[in-house]
Amino acid sequence: MPDYWAGSRLDLYISPDAAGGRRSGLEAALRAAIRQGRLPAGTLLPSTRGLARELGFSRGTVSAAYDQLVEEGYLTTRPGSGTSVAEVPQRAQAPAPRAPAPVTPRHDLRPGRPDVSAFPTRAWLASTRRVLAHARPDVFGAGDPQGRIELREALAGYLGRTRGVITTPDRIVITSGYYQGLGLLSGVLAAGGTRTAAVEDPGHDSFRDVVRRAGLTVLALPVDAHGARVETLTRRAEAVFLTPSHQYPTGVPLRPGRRQALVAWARSTGGPIVEDDYDGEYRYDRQPVGALQGVAPDQVVYCGTASKTLGPALRLAWMVLPPHLVRPVTLAKQRSDLYTETLGQLVLADLITTHAYDRHIRAARLRYRRRRELLLDRLAAVPGLTAHGVPAGLHTLVTLAPGGPTEERLLAGCARHGVALRGLTELHHDPAGRPQGLLVGFAAPSERAYPAALDALSAALASDGPVRVSDGPV
Repeated sequence: MPDYWAGSRLDLYISPDAAGGRRSGLEAALRAAIRQGRLPAGTLLPSTRGLARELGFSRGTVSAAYDQLVEEGYLTTRPGSGTSVAEVPQRAQAPAPRAPAPVTPRHDLRPGRPDVSAFPTRAWLASTRRVLAHARPDVFGAGDPQGRIELREALAGYLGRTRGVITTPDRIVITSGYYQGLGLLSGVLAAGGTRTAAVEDPGHDSFRDVVRRAGLTVLALPVDAHGARVETLTRRAEAVFLTPSHQYPTGVPLRPGRRQALVAWARSTGGPIVEDDYDGEYRYDRQPVGALQGVAPDQVVYCGTASKTLGPALRLAWMVLPPHLVRPVTLAKQRSDLYTETLGQLVLADLITTHAYDRHIRAARLRYRRRRELLLDRLAAVPGLTAHGVPAGLHTLVTLAPGGPTEERLLAGCARHGVALRGLTELHHDPAGRPQGLLVGFAAPSERAYPAALDALSAALASDGPVRVSDGPV
């Protein structure tokens, strides 16, 4: 047995501010010494009387601390043998060092990110007060997996008048973000026997991965100047996922002839079309392109979200489903997380019905349009750049001229100037040999920070030589 322990031989720090007083402080100090190996197993502790005298505590305080640690298994006591440190088979390890926090770029010009500093706080608070003032007790109970009826009713009217969506509240399912909705829907399709899905190329890589993880084989659906090349679809594709109103990342809408051909494919094969209404609210040069769902409501799943209109932290999105998919998707939602947070749904419903949501989107559209023009002006001022207007969305696509700087070099140069962008190649199904480029967002910085971000971007691009800017396909 190790030699007799004496408090003077051990750094036994007892915090004077320990919650619970001296006894809790002594317990914590002894636990720490045992866990850290400063009191190895078998070490004989001093008597309660001796330790109390040495620390200036009452004997009862020390006895109570010993008894507690015996109960917890840190100490052991035997009549006539005193109290000693117990054998602890799995000693607690020192906590692993924390992973470094993600670095926030000085100038965030990544695509798909709204200006969250412009969140409509006053309108949200006003709606929250109204919701809470009239809330029934059931609001604070378990929610509906399909979503609150108040929000589904509000969305049915809003989507009908702004996006041309044909629906009723019973065909809408509320999810915790588009990401979850896409995963639920993909899983339901896979469980129902769907094996393959055509997904735009280039397209959103993380969403493509969601479809793949659900068990579907992903087929590349090429994109050109008229949107997705639906004529390449064959009967091998059993579902189609696409962004027809504003293709991500090229920005082109699906042309009318191809819309008709896509609907004809769905009706002849029975395969569903999954429409991500990407940036559908933000079109600047003319009226927004209507949702594809309005043409074929029984073949198209319409997906929308509040992530870019209000903020991704709200985790609110919706799917408008053909009737045969409502029940299985609702069950999948219930098995996933039971239901989406209720109060946020009710507040958004109030924002929509009071038209505060419309007013916020109109103001955001004007603000983002001004930013787009400033971005295009800055790009045009850099020698060797040819800028083309973007009709919609929150980013522009910059394709690289042959023989000029590579995507990797430009991204590195922007990073040196503190500018965060996104590269184009990773959005292709197979990046090898595909066109390179940059996606430049213009929404994320605050109004005050945006000019400095443009300065840094201009300096980074000018330092690496000429590139060509386009909003066309790649």
